[in-house]
Amino acid sequence: MIQDYVIFTGVNILLAWSVYIILMSGSLSFANGAFMLIGAYVSGVLTVKLGVPLLVAAPIAGLATFAFGVLVGFPALRTRGIYLILVTVGIAVSVRGVIESIPYVGGVQGFGGMSGASPWHVVALVIVVGCALWLVSRSPLQRILDAVREDELVAGSLGINIVHVKLVCFGVGAGLAAVAGSFYAHYMLHVSPDGFGILVSVYIVLYVVLGGTNNLWGPILGATIMTLVPEMIRGIAEWRPTVFGLMIIVLLLLRPDGLLAFRIATVRRRRPSGRREAASQEPR
Repeated sequence: MIQDYVIFTGVNILLAWSVYIILMSGSLSFANGAFMLIGAYVSGVLTVKLGVPLLVAAPIAGLATFAFGVLVGFPALRTRGIYLILVTVGIAVSVRGVIESIPYVGGVQGFGGMSGASPWHVVALVIVVGCALWLVSRSPLQRILDAVREDELVAGSLGINIVHVKLVCFGVGAGLAAVAGSFYAHYMLHVSPDGFGILVSVYIVLYVVLGGTNNLWGPILGATIMTLVPEMIRGIAEWRPTVFGLMIIVLLLLRPDGLLAFRIATVRRRRPSGRREAASQEPR
């Protein structure tokens, strides 16, 4: 049971980060459930059909999905707001429909025979990705991403290639979701397209919104809460959807910017005032 919690929580944290990476450039994707599906099936074919080890198949699935994300992201990221959301929803529905029509991978019946994933694989990947995101947050790249997210016109006037930044973030987010899907599929042993519907993508976005979108710790908190809390109230199964839904509504009403966003935003607002006070005390 504990092993299940570790696997599912770790996978959901990775999925939340995959959306967070895309949000870092100012875009929002509801297609990450489809990218997870692609990673699960590509790695499954490599391990089951071709005998490739999981630790080789998962990165290959991530790279393939990265390329796919860049390909579909180039036209998708030309849109904004609700139109971008609708395009990514269309990508999610289309990917599921295509996989359901391929007999080689089982069609609507799903694909099975995968194995080999362990909690250590997921935990190691969470640590690696977390360290990478932390380093990015302390690097000049973070300032570039902030500029693109806050004002594309100003960022473009500074010589930043807006399209390149958005495409890379979209592709990296897609690739990370695919690797998470690979480990998930090889732990579950059997997957089907029905398990990766649009609701999965909605939940992934909700992980980030619940925890906070302006820092890498928010997705961890959101994914952990939404993974473990439903299990804690399993004893009242008939009321679980209602309790869970009310909990999300209350948290979003009290913390509309996320559970961790308020504290970090407050710290960032205080720093400039501190500099101005210090400057005002300097002798003239």
